[in-house]
Amino acid sequence: MFLRTPWLVPLLIGIIGIAVLVFLQPLTPRQVTIPAAKPAPAPLPGSNKKARGFLVIRGEFVIIGKSPDGDSVRFRPDSEALLTQLKNPSRIKVSKDGTVQLRFEGIDAPELHYGDLEQPLGAKSRDVLLATMGFTNISVQNRQVRASTPATIRGLIFSQAAEGNGRPISYVLVGTAANGFDSGSRVELSTLLLQKTLNAKMLENGMAYYTVYSSTSPEHRSFLRGLTLKARAAKLGVWAIDQTNNFRLKQQSDIGFQGQLILPKLFRRSSDYLSAVQAKKFTGSLPEWLRWTQTQQQSENDVVQVGQKKQRLADVLQVQGSRVQLGADMLDLVFLEK
Repeated sequence: MFLRTPWLVPLLIGIIGIAVLVFLQPLTPRQVTIPAAKPAPAPLPGSNKKARGFLVIRGEFVIIGKSPDGDSVRFRPDSEALLTQLKNPSRIKVSKDGTVQLRFEGIDAPELHYGDLEQPLGAKSRDVLLATMGFTNISVQNRQVRASTPATIRGLIFSQAAEGNGRPISYVLVGTAANGFDSGSRVELSTLLLQKTLNAKMLENGMAYYTVYSSTSPEHRSFLRGLTLKARAAKLGVWAIDQTNNFRLKQQSDIGFQGQLILPKLFRRSSDYLSAVQAKKFTGSLPEWLRWTQTQQQSENDVVQVGQKKQRLADVLQVQGSRVQLGADMLDLVFLEK
């Protein structure tokens, strides 16, 4: 066979030679290339790591079919997913039309619809806020807006968290003041920027009370308090008729629509107290009721800080007969965020 195919002989000799060389070659470790480690991914939106600054959420403010007041309107974000980047996102309640109720940071306007209860200047405060936003030709029936021009207004909110009732705590910008901010970005709020917010404007014109919480930065508290001091000195808006420091509290009409105007938070606590007394669930004074609620399912005896001292709201109040006195300047109160 080999004679018939002489070319096989040199081929076999070559194969045998290569095999011998491979067998006799010293064994060396295999070179393995290890890929470089990939950088750790950036924290995902909504992660537990604390994000700095205020989240910018662009969208539109909706009032038709709603019941806005002087410190809260409904807002439809362009991206509902951005709400998940706020602290306590599970608290937020988005309605079927994609809107959420806001709580304006740093202010508390006279109540317009605390259940069926209303304070003096409640409707006036709402009207001033909506006009400042740019709404006109507003038609209201049973405290609900039926028509307005325009139907919605574009703007944005600066927010970090949702409060206990599920409302994003927000500083609000509308109109040209809202230009130049990218939705989803985070910004630090300087006093210059804070000055442009609706929150600041409602304090400047005296149509809302200064009410701050421990979540409000000390810098923002100082700036907003300064605006309020000027409005109070000029007796603008609420400051022309405020009686928080010393008011009569015997029946609801004392602090009702045609009664005395007091700090809205104190109005809500006083109204709940009077309701409990009327229902014969409690007998005693307002401070005693506040302390009693601490034994119930929901305490109404807020923790407040006055200067460097933390105490309960009941400890700041003094009662003489049917009159209630606030034992501190309301502008010095800082409520602890729940």
